[in-house]
Amino acid sequence: MDEIRLIEIRENILSDNQELASSLRSRLRRHRTYVLNLMASPGAGKTSLILKTIERLKDRFRIGVMEADIDSIVDAEKVAAAGVQAVQVRTGGFCHLDAGMVAAGLDAFDLDGLDLIILENVGNLVCPAQFDTGAIHNAMILSVPEGDDKPLKYPLMFSVSQVLLVNKTDYLSISDFDMQQLGERVLRLNATMPIIPVSCRTGEGIDAWVTWLADKVSDFIGR
Repeated sequence: MDEIRLIEIRENILSDNQELASSLRSRLRRHRTYVLNLMASPGAGKTSLILKTIERLKDRFRIGVMEADIDSIVDAEKVAAAGVQAVQVRTGGFCHLDAGMVAAGLDAFDLDGLDLIILENVGNLVCPAQFDTGAIHNAMILSVPEGDDKPLKYPLMFSVSQVLLVNKTDYLSISDFDMQQLGERVLRLNATMPIIPVSCRTGEGIDAWVTWLADKVSDFIGR
């Protein structure tokens, strides 16, 4: 019987993706364009947060948004209506963005004309955490209705992110969500990650969030 050859597809894919992601970061440094990868579950408030961010920062930075969905342009239409350049990436059934998809999306932007690009990744707490997009930093949103146990169920997402936004804090009074317990669970996975409670509905915490982001962008682009 012929020898059976085992090919580790997942390992090869992730290795190739990592190489491309590193190349993308070098490209972004040359153009001085900061890219943020925003990840969350469906309905956690990614687009709402992006719109609040645009509102606060559009007079300070030149902003673009890359929207990723399996099959939709509705979020890109909302972003474009806010007055910034939007690119829609249809993932063709894939539940995440990878570096190749982001590279194709970046080709649709004039990188020399943008300071900040926000990637709205596909709504999912699993696959997006596994693929390096080439972004400079990762941010994630956890909404109060999802519960404070998510760091136990999806530890990788909390481990690879540089900031956690706890959205929909206006639901806290009608929920059993425990912010202190969440913080303890998160910091066991990622001891340096800031946790910013926000509400896109009331505006709570938005100033703290845009300050964090503006500082990162300014440091990266040199102003």
